Amino acid sequence: MCGIAGAVDLIGRRSFAPERILAMTRALAHRGPDDEHVHLEAGLALGVRRLAIIDVAGGRQPLANEDGRVWVAYEGELYNYPTLREQLLARGHVLRTRCDTEAWVHLYEDHGEAVFDQARGQFAVALWDAAQRSLLVGRDRVGIAPLFYAEAEGWLLWASEIKALLSSGLIDPQPDRKALDYFFNFYVLPIRRSCFKNVRSLPPGHFLKVRDGKVECRQYWDLEFPDAGQERRFARPEDAAQELESLLRQAVRARFLSERPVCCYLSGGVDSATILGLATMERGEPVPSFTIGLDRSGPTDERSRAAEAAALFGSPLTTVNMTAGDIAGAYVETVWAGEGPVLDTSAACMLRLAQAVRDHGYVVSLTGEGADEALAGYPWFKMDPLARLMGRHGYGLWRWLLLSRLAGGGAAHRPPFAATAGVRTSHQFPYEIMAQSRERLFARNMWKAVDGYSAYDDLALPAARMRRWHPLNQSLYLAYKVMLPGLLLAAKGDRPMHNASTEGRYPFLDEAVVAFCARLDPRLKVRRLTDKRVLRILGRKILAPSIANRHKTMFRAHMSSTFLGPNRPVWVDQVLSPEALKATGFFDVDGVRFAREVQLARPRRSFQRFVLDMGLIGVLGTQVWHHMYCGGGLADLPTWTAPRLDQRDMAGVISRSAYPSASPAAV
Repeated sequence: MCGIAGAVDLIGRRSFAPERILAMTRALAHRGPDDEHVHLEAGLALGVRRLAIIDVAGGRQPLANEDGRVWVAYEGELYNYPTLREQLLARGHVLRTRCDTEAWVHLYEDHGEAVFDQARGQFAVALWDAAQRSLLVGRDRVGIAPLFYAEAEGWLLWASEIKALLSSGLIDPQPDRKALDYFFNFYVLPIRRSCFKNVRSLPPGHFLKVRDGKVECRQYWDLEFPDAGQERRFARPEDAAQELESLLRQAVRARFLSERPVCCYLSGGVDSATILGLATMERGEPVPSFTIGLDRSGPTDERSRAAEAAALFGSPLTTVNMTAGDIAGAYVETVWAGEGPVLDTSAACMLRLAQAVRDHGYVVSLTGEGADEALAGYPWFKMDPLARLMGRHGYGLWRWLLLSRLAGGGAAHRPPFAATAGVRTSHQFPYEIMAQSRERLFARNMWKAVDGYSAYDDLALPAARMRRWHPLNQSLYLAYKVMLPGLLLAAKGDRPMHNASTEGRYPFLDEAVVAFCARLDPRLKVRRLTDKRVLRILGRKILAPSIANRHKTMFRAHMSSTFLGPNRPVWVDQVLSPEALKATGFFDVDGVRFAREVQLARPRRSFQRFVLDMGLIGVLGTQVWHHMYCGGGLADLPTWTAPRLDQRDMAGVISRSAYPSASPAAV
């Protein structure tokens, strides 16, 4: 993929200064090291940093249709491009490149706002219609490619990363405390907000329409499940596995479309091993793989399992070994890449894994992400019956008992019981338990700032539809909306990969695979204590039984203990000092000190320790993020700064439209 940025005038046809748009694209250089180009015309700027994967020689963008009316800036991949290309040629369109980017302008000519219905893949795209002076800015269905936007001084700005928006010089980096509260509710980043005030994240499956100075956010796709009892059943589970295999093979085949080398991420579990196996079958030769080893820095180590899966398919395996010191050393860079606090310290491992992929000459990585959301792979999905049994009153009792330990018998603030669209899901129970760290850690001013706000409201869940679904599918829907785009495709996906100038591709997130799994009988997903049942049946066909039947092991590293040992980095004590905590105003000094004491105390096994362990990492990540992006002064760590440009940086990277020029004044 690449990085895109742009601006459109909401009040006229002013010129957007070239140095502004180039500063925005320059901030995305890690996403696209192969080329840089911007297009300017009256009231509009489009910019692209390109990671060249398809049509390396001829795919420069932004590009236009034949008459220069429709322009596109795009990052991502259209996996149905071969079919789209044939259809476009049959309808008389002229295609000047072999790159899927060009399909967008012609699809827009044919379909207008319905253009996103034609696209299958992962993308963030901006389409400008110069004749209508209208703009569409859209994002893929499940949220693989990020896209952020903001309004400032009469301009709508958008970009693949927030760094580009800040580099425009029009956005003042201030924290959004409601977004931080969302983070401490779900421990992932929001899908509609960002951690920066007035900077929004475009939700997956949505697009912005801009015309006559008005900005509308519209949804073009949402995940749909059958009504309970109407799910698809099979006479034999093996028939379902066979159909899944066919769909996955098509998805893997499409994701090998690349002029750059392709490899696989491998954990040794059934998800990634299945993708490696199918990739090997499709290629007819071993596909290189990469994995992570945790040297006493995580609850489990997957090296032996990954080696077993790699040996099964003759895959050359590269292992990136990480110690606690390595994770602590990479954590600051992980927050820089993620543009927000990061709870899951294993994201630092993913950062180093992506760098190893690039260092070994690979650009594209296939992963098994998305299988757990499609087929109920996480342990809490098996808790659905228990979650429903506990209900509101059972949870209330448990929460009261927990609060008595967390808050020492009393708390400064006790938010009301939070319901998810009138439906209790299996996730909600652990989310609400983990969110209790706020009772001890949040400062009074933080509670005042988020008073009346509920992070669940930001999810905008379709209550009426959800109530018609099987309870397991209600939980899966929440997984697709919260953890997948907020963590797995962000801090553990797009950001570490693009930080290393690589791209991830996800066969389990193929539209056909997602739709097939959504329609499946829930008993083909979870039956008793067996998760991902249909995938395991497929696995027994192409994998060793020891791999196919292997229980789910979540990849994670140690959390606060990574940063509390005697060899901890100096910056840890600096950002958690009373002075630094008072400077940001988010967290209670005594609460943070208590949380640190709990982590060092023995015995270490307790709910209190577990909850505060997560909360303390949230505090650490928030403080590092604030130092880096919102003014510095908290630690001896670097702060983010916008790229500096001179006239030489502009040579050969700017094109201007033949449409009427803008007024002389530049913004």
